[in-house]
Amino acid sequence: MTKRTKQCFINESNIHLVDYKNVRLLKAFVTPQAKIAPRRRTGASAKVQREVAHAIKRARFMGFLPYTTKVIDTR
Repeated sequence: MTKRTKQCFINESNIHLVDYKNVRLLKAFVTPQAKIAPRRRTGASAKVQREVAHAIKRARFMGFLPYTTKVIDTR
């Protein structure tokens, strides 16, 4: 059984600029807990992962993405 490497979605789609205003693209790199997904899960290259992380942080600051999700307390 050989392990298949993940391909970088950004490079495959020929996206040249990771923009903080493209919320639909950035949501693919965020976990359900609103954390930035690691490279091993997304398959992004190191350069693209840095660009995505920077864009997510910028989008959070501008209010396009949430910092956290709503936590329901069931006590």
